[in-house]
Amino acid sequence: MSRSQIIDDIFLVFRERGHKMYGEAVTELQHALQCATFAERAGEAPHIVAACLLHDYGHLCHELGEDIAARGVDALHENVGANKLSRFFTPEVVEPVRLHVTAKRYLCWREPEYFRGLTEASRRSLELQGGPMTDDEGREFEKHPHYEAAVRCRRYDDMGKIVDMETPDLEAFRNVLEPYVRLPF
Repeated sequence: MSRSQIIDDIFLVFRERGHKMYGEAVTELQHALQCATFAERAGEAPHIVAACLLHDYGHLCHELGEDIAARGVDALHENVGANKLSRFFTPEVVEPVRLHVTAKRYLCWREPEYFRGLTEASRRSLELQGGPMTDDEGREFEKHPHYEAAVRCRRYDDMGKIVDMETPDLEAFRNVLEPYVRLPF
């Protein structure tokens, strides 16, 4: 399987399942494209842009419905997505995907005003994901080699919820993803 085929498969999942809503006013595909667009416009490194595009891939991989947080279910989408993507992508992309929920918990601990800026859906999911970190958890997270990338990804995650925002399509991000595809896998 080539790099192009791997990306084709990822994009196919977005096209087939990205129409799902997840408690916000945008679809999964719109959210992914917005996050990646914000990161790219801010001049982020390509691996951050790639992680932003793929960070919620795990939501597209389960059959639990669109309102799972409202039903009190944590799909652990960050782990589902990272585990699937780790077969094909390098850790620079996969680890921010795996850690973007942890980064939300971290930011709620580190920056009390961050919590106040969360949407209702994000607050609801935060509760299911363990709430803000403790002091010990926060200090431990800061030692993780990918924590800064995860925090950067998380900030774009919070931004990507704008109804009717114009973004490039998936194909515009193919060249961003290609260097991070691992071959052979």
